[in-house]
Amino acid sequence: MRRRRNERIVFEHIEIVDAGAKGVSVAKAPDGKVIFIPNVVPGDIVDIQTTKIRKAYYEGKATKFHSLSKDRVEPICKHFGSCGGCKWQNMNYEKQLFYKNQEVENNLKRIGKIELPDFEPILGSEKQFFYRNKMEFGFSNARWFTDEEIKSGVAFPHKNALGFHVPKMWDKILDIEKCYLQQDPSNAIRNEIKAFAVANNLAFYDARNMEGFLRTLMIRTASTGEIMVLVQFFEENIAQRELLLNFIANRFPEITSLLYVINNKGNDTLYDQDIQLYKGRDYILEEMEGLQFSINAKSFYQTNSEQAYELYKITRDFAGLTGEELVYDLYTGTGTIAQFVAKKAKKVVGVEAVPEAIADAKENAKRNNTTNCDFFVGDMKNVFNDEFIAANGQPDVIITDPPRDGMHKDVVAQILKIAPKRVVYVSCNSATQARDLALLDEKYKVTRVKPVDMFPQTHHVENVVLLEKR
Repeated sequence: MRRRRNERIVFEHIEIVDAGAKGVSVAKAPDGKVIFIPNVVPGDIVDIQTTKIRKAYYEGKATKFHSLSKDRVEPICKHFGSCGGCKWQNMNYEKQLFYKNQEVENNLKRIGKIELPDFEPILGSEKQFFYRNKMEFGFSNARWFTDEEIKSGVAFPHKNALGFHVPKMWDKILDIEKCYLQQDPSNAIRNEIKAFAVANNLAFYDARNMEGFLRTLMIRTASTGEIMVLVQFFEENIAQRELLLNFIANRFPEITSLLYVINNKGNDTLYDQDIQLYKGRDYILEEMEGLQFSINAKSFYQTNSEQAYELYKITRDFAGLTGEELVYDLYTGTGTIAQFVAKKAKKVVGVEAVPEAIADAKENAKRNNTTNCDFFVGDMKNVFNDEFIAANGQPDVIITDPPRDGMHKDVVAQILKIAPKRVVYVSCNSATQARDLALLDEKYKVTRVKPVDMFPQTHHVENVVLLEKR
């Protein structure tokens, strides 16, 4: 170990020992502190220069590789390391599953501190690339140039970019040539829109000065083959807007839903915006076991359609339905899980805080002739009370799929109060899930645990837990 003049430290011949949270890996410094380091794989032996020095840990980057891990693979994406989206693309897939399973197990044991059964094997994704059904890209007139591009000495004709935000750089966009997350024609749509915009002098967004014309691009695909494209403009310019949208419609006639929005506020979020239909329908259809679900620009839907089907089958299996049960589906979203399990239940009651999602759920139920589902809108901690139970009945099974923050303590308390026979807890964050399981432990025993990988090449993992009344 030696110190440099800027007080950053270089550690030499350090072995990467583990994969940590948020896609970074972990090493141990000679002084015993943990080092968090990106773009390396457990088993690599590297020199590390610190980028942050904290009392309990360091953050750093690899400056030299002495030997490479046996679990390392060559990333297929040229943007790996700059993009930040697929942080585990340099690790073989079996090892990715190992570390995802380990994260769930560590969280449930360390945070939950409850009795656990043996885990069922983590379910890997059959598709490891081109699995996402939704992608969002940003336009920028301040393209981020990589170190390699800068060193190349190549003169770039402009600084326009259409791609992803560079990590920790809110105003910089990395221009993407080919992304391996969404199936064709996603790459072609993005690249041809960019080329047309540049050729026709359409202004790319300037985030610092809040000016420009083109702001964001969203592409959604469905297993049915339907495609949605939404262009977000910062300001209205009818001639330029129609020029671009007509080009998209004519160049890609397979697009079934072409939308746009004019958004001149401070952030890109669409949820408070009026979406305008330009061509086709204002939704696309997803299908699962004969059920059809309409997905509009604001809809939440699991972003890996094929793996979502596997997740829902596991959830239904854990629920152990015979056709006689009253099921509550908490945080029901657009009612996908509710309708998926409805054919094996007596009745399903779904609750969700987002009014538009419940409107979609009701519309989908009507489309699918699902008559044994009722949907209610409201903040879960307020709606899910004694009056609600009295009006809708005592549930035999509760399915809960909350956001990353987990369930509100009042929701957990109500579950304990009404004490259904079984609770199936689906989570995208096993840390908050573990916290909630500890609270439920007084009346429930965890009898099944099965992690599910929805997002290959990333550290994210879903987990399904079955709790049975003691």
